Amino acid sequence: QVQPVESGGGLVQPGGSLRLSCTASGITLEHYSIGWFRRAPGKEREGVSCISTTTGSTYYRDSVKGRFSISRDNFKNTVYLQMNYLKPEDTAIYYCAIAWGYSYCSAVEYDYWGQGTQVTVDS
Repeated sequence: QVQPVESGGGLVQPGGSLRLSCTASGITLEHYSIGWFRRAPGKEREGVSCISTTTGSTYYRDSVKGRFSISRDNFKNTVYLQMNYLKPEDTAIYYCAIAWGYSYCSAVEYDYWGQGTQVTVDS
C-alpha cells in the first residue's frame, strides 16, 4: 500500500522558515504528481502547492506565492515544500498526497494521503 510520510513540521515564529518533506516507500515519486494540502482549525482543506509528473509544472495558491517553493529530489525520492516568511495564517496540518498523471492541484485527483504534520506559526 502506498503511504506518503510527511516530516518537518513544528513551531516557528512569524517570519521564520520550515521545510516539509514527503517520501514514500515502494514507489518512485518522480513518476507521480505530488501535492501539499493543509487544513486549518475550523476551515476546509485547501491545496497549497502541487508539482505535476511529466511536465514538472507547479501550482501555488495565491496566499503562498513568493513565499513557498515545491521541489523534487529524485535521488532521495523526496518532495519538499520550502516555506519562508511564515505567517500565523499558515498554521495548519499539512498533508502530502500522491496522484497519478497530471495534477491541477485539486484534492479529488489524489489517491494516497499522508497522516499530516503540524505547522504552527506563533510568537
